[in-house]
Amino acid sequence: MNFEGLDPGLAEYAPAMHSALDPVLDAHLNPSLLQNVELDPEGVALEALPVQESVHIMEGVYSELHSVVAEVGVPVSVSHFDLHEEMLWVGSHGGHATSFFGPALERYSSFQVNGSDDIRQIQSLENGILFLTKNNLKYMARGGLIIFDYVLDESEDMHSLLLTDSSTLLVGGLQNHILEIDLNTVQETQKYAVETPGVTIMRQTNRFFFCGHTSGKVSLRDLRTFKVEHEFDAFSGSLSDFDVHGNLLAACGFSSRLTGLACDRFLKVYDLRMMRAITPLQVHVDPAFLRFIPTYTSRLAIISQSGQCQFCEPTGLANPADIFHVNPVGPLLMTFDVSASKQALAFGDSEGCVHLWTDSPEPSFNPYSRETEFALPCLVDSLPPLDWSQDLLPLSLIPVPLTTDTLLSDWPAANSAPAPRRAPPVDAEILRTMKKVGFIGYAPNPRTRLRNQIPYRLKESDSEFDSFSQVTESPIGREEEPHLHMVSKKYRKVTIKYSKLGLEDFDFKHYNKTLFAGLEPHIPNAYCNCMIQVLYFLEPVRCLIQNHLCQKEFCLACELGFLFHMLDLSRGDPCQGSNFLRAFRTIPEASALGLILADSDEASGKGNLARLIQRWNRFILTQLHQDMQELEVPQAYRGAGGSFCSSGDSVIGQLFSCEMENCSLCRCGSETVRASSTLLFTLSYPEDKTGKNCDFAQVLKRSICLEQNTQAWCDNCEKYQPTIQTRNIRHLPDILVINCEVNSLKEADFWRMQAEVAFKMAIKKHGGEISKNKEFALADWKELGSPEGMLMCSSIEELKNVWLPFSIRMKITKNKGLDVCNWTDGDEIQLSSLGTPSQWGPARAEEEHGVSVYDLMATVVHILDSRTGGSLVAHIKVGETYHQRKEGVTHQQWYLFNDFLIEPIDKHEAVQFDMNWKVPAILYYVKRNLNSKYNLNIKNPIEASVLLAEASLARKQRKTHTTFIPLMLNEMPQVGDLVGLDAEFVTLNEEEAELRSDGTKSTIKPSQMSVARITCVRGQGPNEGIPFIDDYISTQEQVVDYLTQYSGIKPGDLDAKISSKHLTTLKSTYLKLRFLIDIGVKFVGHGLQKDFRVINLMVPKDQVLDTVYLFHMPRKRMISLRFLAWYFLDLKIQGETHDSIEDARTALQLYRKYLELSKNGTEPESFHKVLKGLYEKGRKMDWKVPEPEGQTSPKNAAVFSSVLAL
Repeated sequence: MNFEGLDPGLAEYAPAMHSALDPVLDAHLNPSLLQNVELDPEGVALEALPVQESVHIMEGVYSELHSVVAEVGVPVSVSHFDLHEEMLWVGSHGGHATSFFGPALERYSSFQVNGSDDIRQIQSLENGILFLTKNNLKYMARGGLIIFDYVLDESEDMHSLLLTDSSTLLVGGLQNHILEIDLNTVQETQKYAVETPGVTIMRQTNRFFFCGHTSGKVSLRDLRTFKVEHEFDAFSGSLSDFDVHGNLLAACGFSSRLTGLACDRFLKVYDLRMMRAITPLQVHVDPAFLRFIPTYTSRLAIISQSGQCQFCEPTGLANPADIFHVNPVGPLLMTFDVSASKQALAFGDSEGCVHLWTDSPEPSFNPYSRETEFALPCLVDSLPPLDWSQDLLPLSLIPVPLTTDTLLSDWPAANSAPAPRRAPPVDAEILRTMKKVGFIGYAPNPRTRLRNQIPYRLKESDSEFDSFSQVTESPIGREEEPHLHMVSKKYRKVTIKYSKLGLEDFDFKHYNKTLFAGLEPHIPNAYCNCMIQVLYFLEPVRCLIQNHLCQKEFCLACELGFLFHMLDLSRGDPCQGSNFLRAFRTIPEASALGLILADSDEASGKGNLARLIQRWNRFILTQLHQDMQELEVPQAYRGAGGSFCSSGDSVIGQLFSCEMENCSLCRCGSETVRASSTLLFTLSYPEDKTGKNCDFAQVLKRSICLEQNTQAWCDNCEKYQPTIQTRNIRHLPDILVINCEVNSLKEADFWRMQAEVAFKMAIKKHGGEISKNKEFALADWKELGSPEGMLMCSSIEELKNVWLPFSIRMKITKNKGLDVCNWTDGDEIQLSSLGTPSQWGPARAEEEHGVSVYDLMATVVHILDSRTGGSLVAHIKVGETYHQRKEGVTHQQWYLFNDFLIEPIDKHEAVQFDMNWKVPAILYYVKRNLNSKYNLNIKNPIEASVLLAEASLARKQRKTHTTFIPLMLNEMPQVGDLVGLDAEFVTLNEEEAELRSDGTKSTIKPSQMSVARITCVRGQGPNEGIPFIDDYISTQEQVVDYLTQYSGIKPGDLDAKISSKHLTTLKSTYLKLRFLIDIGVKFVGHGLQKDFRVINLMVPKDQVLDTVYLFHMPRKRMISLRFLAWYFLDLKIQGETHDSIEDARTALQLYRKYLELSKNGTEPESFHKVLKGLYEKGRKMDWKVPEPEGQTSPKNAAVFSSVLAL
């Protein structure tokens, strides 16, 4: 870079200042930089001084990752990203070179290149680094060894070098010539004369050499002869920097003014095809450096000396919003460079600091870097100290003279016994990633140890290490992963293993033997599955949500009602909340609260799941409360009916809302009282962490009636004053929701300590210490029921890690106070003290005296597992109504819900929290006799009006483009009517798979599909085969692949601005299909199982007629619709693309043909022979339909007619 015309303060760094390199700080430098920094005798910092903490990096946006000090107080003169290894090279004005390894900028090497002159340019080669100073070219290894030192003439003043090929170098400077040097012979091979002296910058493309001159000109020279082909007179003053990319050349510099040189804010841009200037680009910073950073576009990075950086297009307009600040330690930026991968930017300032800016948290400097060699530790040539306590110490380390006497180590055989060393355990990472082929396991090398070096643990005491790293000795055939031995298997994160058939052969029944439905976890943001189950098993909430229907496109209450309906219909098969989570991702508040996780964060567990699910719990209750408050009758869905609640408050508010009274008392005596409501409470733990017993009821009361000191505005004092804020409760909720807020070790230790205290009290109450293996009669253990809410236990294990009571009693006193205490099943409300007849019972007493008993209904816990990122599970007490509907029995039972794993558990397991791996997150307490207070009838809000004609969202759709005729009132479907159905899909996310070491492919995550077109055709009547639904589904999410060859969907078909199709929302079409399912129609189609799965519908099996299975023989391949249509119907379909109307009609015709061939299912033997002929023909044809000019349909063949005769 040309430093002429820049800040005049740089001239004060004279070469004489660095000649002696004494460890004395110059008077011009900032003394604060030398605090806590040691200087070696040559004046160089021994360790890099970090300037600031690394910050969070946003993907795709450049942000500062690290800053280090290369040389304290000495300006950085040049920076360069190594082109072969992950290193950054920095040269200083004092002639010192420093290299930093990796994005963490760990110091790799540091050495002196020149004793008096500054380093002006650095170029990395395969075997070393070239350093250019004023009149010296030095080639040094990366460790600092000199390979050659080429001294130029003393009159030379070199500024730039250019590597034209692997062995040829051009060197230019302020003189009127450029030298060509052969790096193999280290000799000058050519001297090119330069008409305009002062070449300070050189660039090269496949067409020209570009030379930037101090006079402000840029000359283009021939690659072979070095003759000038063209010349651009860029600036009248001087050239600061320029860069070339493609057909564009951009330059920045200084213009001559009356007062001298001034930085020109117009970048000169030239078109190398026309060899002329195009419109100059005005920028908002004073450009000193510029580089093309061609990533997605050919954008320019323009840097000023003060640290301002702006990105803009060379042919566009600069935007002031694209400016960011580097914040140099010194007043000026001295150098700038871009890595080969364009992922990292390096800045050097005048105080010796280097700033690394990247666009990702883990950038790479080069696309393909080789491994860096690190220096081995110094080996001192001396005898090592010997430890006699080591059994494997080689005594040969001790030099002893040759002797014939008996050595001390010659033990008699009677006094010694062979003790072979046991094989050390295999690394847990190897076992986790190992793939087995037969009895041989294959795994990638984790590179945690040096090759062929295994440390042995010789003593039992040495093996006392973290239990998570203990592994069994046999690596083959072990099913359970070693690091999870502490976590019970049912609590571990469950994953779906995909095969060639997708999910068809995955055994969900192995994980769920109940009739309740699990939820699949592979969908983005499915971390909330456990909370969806909790809300579903609250009977009033389930009924309320399923009665709700509104006209909002993305309504969480509506989508949750659809999902609850699927859970009702399921008989043990898992469901997926894809439509609910799709609507969830569109809510702006969810994104603002950080509830939308990226796929990478969810898979790696970077997010704190406990905090996340507690924020989600607050969000969903608030959102449902808001949705239910909209009392207007929907117009789009005329079957919605009235609201579930007639009052101004929603039923969600009646269930969860708690009226609070907030009082603020200023020290002046002024008191302010205001009313509010909350849907949940957050536990507030006491500050003192002593080992005294603290009931859960006490902590809950402290959290509800919160008192705190804070600064608040006082109207009386008219200023902010210390204020005592207290919160009192006016009305108790029907469902008490508690966020546990165990987000740190402090809260976890509190839970652990209270559980230990409760356990000791239970043991002490029984009368002494109890052995773990000692058994007791049930009558003895009944005495262990403590006042703190401990239930009667049948074993000592049920008392461990328990602090949470199953029931609590709450009462609002006459003076508006709150009484909270733990409650046990053996206790009864003290009716005598209330002056109430004892035969009234708890419910009547509650009604008369405001006493409420709450029973624990659900606990959501965070399972800690560093390997998988952890997971969330729920313990739920499923009520009688659910068992009655699903299993026909009347009882209550606790279950564990872990995505699609559902297992009944003992009730004590729901309140046992081992804080090492099982941390409580959310608690749900339900008031007794809750269901009796609410109307639990569900009236299907979807009516036949949803099938009537509706307007399209597409602006360009015309009636002439209509592909369907809506149903008339006299055509409304009845129970058992046939409806032909087909759907087309687009891809939102590609499939993620890995290739195993044995060559087989394993699907990690399937592709995420979205329905794009749904077609329903009439299955009977005079209009049979005519569609009455042909909806294209508008989507707001980015489509990765339209799958046009298979779906017929083209880009633009789903865009309301340009589409000519009948475009609707997914919710609108979903309601139509739901109505058809509820009315009892039978769907006919080909591959309907996948269609319903992507649409997210649960259809009873007796309402599905799938031609895939009708024309299928056991243990044979599935046959395509195209081949079946050709074979049975003499139809050629799906020529270039698929059409859902054609496919739905064909499926209906195939079903009619099936009824004809099987005599309505009465002659299975004859139909079996037809299928046999079908499979024989398919094998001969390789299951391919012949071209039109080829073989005709088998209908005309004699073999087919003979098959029909059967």
